[in-house]
Amino acid sequence: MGKVVNLNKYRERKERDERATRATEDRAKSGRTKKERAATKTKALRHDQTLDGKQIEKPEGPPEKS
Repeated sequence: MGKVVNLNKYRERKERDERATRATEDRAKSGRTKKERAATKTKALRHDQTLDGKQIEKPEGPPEKS
């Protein structure tokens, strides 16, 4: 027979672990310098602009018949 698990304890442990993970991510994010944050923002903006430049635009209007 399987091990009996108290679901409340399991749920609480899971929530505690998720909060700890989020806290670690937040610490890493807020622990950066202003220059690092600006560099990350610039890199993301440049990436988005590159993708937008490569987008193929479809002509508007009714589809052509063959």
